[in-house]
Amino acid sequence: MALELATLAAVTEAIGVGRFDVLGWSLGAAVAAQWAAYRPETVSRLVLYGGWASGDALGDEDSQRHLLGLLATHWGLGSDLLTDLFAPDADAGTRRTLARYQRAASSAETAVALLRLAYALDVRPALARVEAPTLVLHRRGDRAAPPDGGRALAQAISGARLVELEGRSHLPAIGDAQSVVEQVRRFLGLPPLRRAVPTGLTARQTEVAALVADGLTNRQIADRLGITERSAESHLERIRLRLGFTSRSQVAVWYVANSPAK
Repeated sequence: MALELATLAAVTEAIGVGRFDVLGWSLGAAVAAQWAAYRPETVSRLVLYGGWASGDALGDEDSQRHLLGLLATHWGLGSDLLTDLFAPDADAGTRRTLARYQRAASSAETAVALLRLAYALDVRPALARVEAPTLVLHRRGDRAAPPDGGRALAQAISGARLVELEGRSHLPAIGDAQSVVEQVRRFLGLPPLRRAVPTGLTARQTEVAALVADGLTNRQIADRLGITERSAESHLERIRLRLGFTSRSQVAVWYVANSPAK
């Protein structure tokens, strides 16, 4: 926790902001709450999504030990399990993409260290010191962070407003992301976003992005659309350039978060 708070302090000092809104989700919710407790002069409003006050809320000792053991001994199966916990409402292609992204972004050792940190966190002693207006968001069926964790945060922070949303996915961009965005923007006093966000993608590029989100390879995309594999690669490269992304995993997650609900 000390490293996370030091990082936040370094960033805010580097960009020269004195007071700002803070949004923390998942493990970041505990960090955000701790920051708000000890640096109240910097926080205008606080939003906590999918968080918990104590790692005890994330399962009993046996389940925590088994999950840590799986991550340490078989990161492949472990990343698949984490994806199922984080995004049960995502389609199979998206879950495969997220699992691959986890394995590419982290080693087994780092994953274990982060999960140990999540289990060890206990910010309950600090919560009474939070002064900023606070919104606590949590999905009722969250499988990675049970909703009792969000309720504990809201109960311990004076004046906090708790909103429980429908859905099971821990990742805010999976499932009914629009409800999360609407609640946050309303609380921060921001105008609603338009449902359709212009992206500048062509119709063909949008088709390719959708197939990437379904987990298809470039060869499979080419076969599906009746184009050459080289054309599929070119479309994907243009999509990445236009959206400012560097990987197909980012394209997949972006498409899931921004495509109209089916």
